[in-house]
Amino acid sequence: MTFEAPIKDMLFNIEHLSGWAEVNALPAFGTLDLDDVAAVLSELGRFCAEEIAPLNAPGDEVGSQFADGKVIMPPGFDTAYGQFVDMGWQSLPHPEQYGGQGLPRVVGAAATEILNAANMSFALCPLLTDGAIEALLTVASTETKDTYLAKLISGEWSGTMNLTEPQAGSDLALLRSRAERQDDGAYQITGTKIFITYGEHDMSQNTIHLVLARTADAPAGVKGISLFLVPKFMVNADGSLGNRNAVRCQSIEHKLGIKASPTAVLEFEGATGFLIGEENAGLGYMFKMMNAARYAVGLQGVAIAERATQAALAYAKERIQGRPVDGSSREAVTIVNHPDVRRMLARMRAVTEGGRAMAAFTAGWQDLAQHGATPELRAEAVALHEFLVPLVKGYCTEMSVEVASAGVQVHGGMGFIEETGAAQHYRDARILPIYEGTTAIQANDLIGRKTLRDGGATARRLAAMIEQTEQDLRQGSASARAIAARLSRSRIAFLSVVDHLLDIGKQHPNAAFSGGVPYLMLAGNLIAGWQLARSVLVAEKALSAGSDPAFMAAKIATARFYADHLLPDTEAQRDRIIEGADSLLELVL
Repeated sequence: MTFEAPIKDMLFNIEHLSGWAEVNALPAFGTLDLDDVAAVLSELGRFCAEEIAPLNAPGDEVGSQFADGKVIMPPGFDTAYGQFVDMGWQSLPHPEQYGGQGLPRVVGAAATEILNAANMSFALCPLLTDGAIEALLTVASTETKDTYLAKLISGEWSGTMNLTEPQAGSDLALLRSRAERQDDGAYQITGTKIFITYGEHDMSQNTIHLVLARTADAPAGVKGISLFLVPKFMVNADGSLGNRNAVRCQSIEHKLGIKASPTAVLEFEGATGFLIGEENAGLGYMFKMMNAARYAVGLQGVAIAERATQAALAYAKERIQGRPVDGSSREAVTIVNHPDVRRMLARMRAVTEGGRAMAAFTAGWQDLAQHGATPELRAEAVALHEFLVPLVKGYCTEMSVEVASAGVQVHGGMGFIEETGAAQHYRDARILPIYEGTTAIQANDLIGRKTLRDGGATARRLAAMIEQTEQDLRQGSASARAIAARLSRSRIAFLSVVDHLLDIGKQHPNAAFSGGVPYLMLAGNLIAGWQLARSVLVAEKALSAGSDPAFMAAKIATARFYADHLLPDTEAQRDRIIEGADSLLELVL
């Protein structure tokens, strides 16, 4: 089937859920209107449908190949990447000062979803480049920014993130790569890095590696990690490319999914690198890149869920199998008419739209965190954005696996066969809860840094906002009131867990953190359902005015389904967290 970007749903979220009025009022975005946004996203959707999506299945079948120290991308990838660069798609959310288009993050988020839904393997290259840009914008010197940012923002050069080593995965305290200072102020970088997405490829002119390493006199553990920029090709004073640096690709991994994306083992053999920021502060700098990447991976979850849902719905409307259980037809009908297929498709749609809505809501707070008019507004926006990022990453990626699996189930036996494409979506989705920090790592962050550290203040701020939505819904239709009741029970479950974690967090950390992933899933479920509930407030007003009745009615129906079928899970998660720690910790394994 062909891919069609869900532009209308994205524009709805941007206008009504992202805080667009506040974002658009900022001086940085005051000249932008929604017609401009619609034009940009529609054109990107067309480009991705016509040029990028057709490469998805062939790229999966061929995969990236490694020979004689070089990576060969699947046919068509280099040409499509050249078009991607020429059309300026990499530059959308980045500063105009360095050649970007300066669009709000909420628009950039929609663009990221579109590209990843079309072809996640292809999209990983620009995704990692975005992360490198974010890190350099935050901490690099003016000279470094002037040398590298324009080419990264154009997409002519790509970026990577080099953390993991054979003995150091999530525990970066075990990192061994070395950096030796040279007389000219540069460093020689030596060590092995693994799982480096697009660490070697032939699509961009240069690759800019951001590498964590230790200097000779660095303190032990994570406090002794520094961040270095290591170009694949050295950059001359005039901006032209010089000699190849001493970093080599030793191999690429053979993976379950995202097979067209080369995941490299890189050997740094005394490569020339340049310190970013201060020595021994590298982990904090890298977190700037990691947070951007984690949010983007959450968008990948929404993207692959959208692709799997589109494929399953199209198949269900075509596949004729079985007579209806109510006897309404004596002949076999398309399977979309069978109640359980409808249940799966409805759940797929609701989860996908809920995740997209939560991601848009989160992006709006990031825009306000960066550009808000007052320190107080920026501080509140930072706290809310940082609380929401692990939810987008953790909840949307875990649910993407569920959605892709349901997509295989809707296809039946044909879903287990590669030719339908359903299996690829499932395989591709499976990496998302793992890389850029597993779901448990996101959950630990949510408990430790985002809930216990501020005494639950941000969690309660969100709960108060949800309660206001409940009050507004009670003034609406019967369906709106039913959603309000479900939302209220989920909010109360959330607050019960917050109180529980604050009560036991310091005295019984194992018990608190044993409920980390259920807490993340509860919170993600609640926030996604809340955003869909907010959609109902808009949709009911639009319906009463006769505006786009089919779309608005579908928004209300999806929100009601989510409230009835997904929000009840929050109360089960509450019980697991509050009552289940003892049985978990006492179990002998």
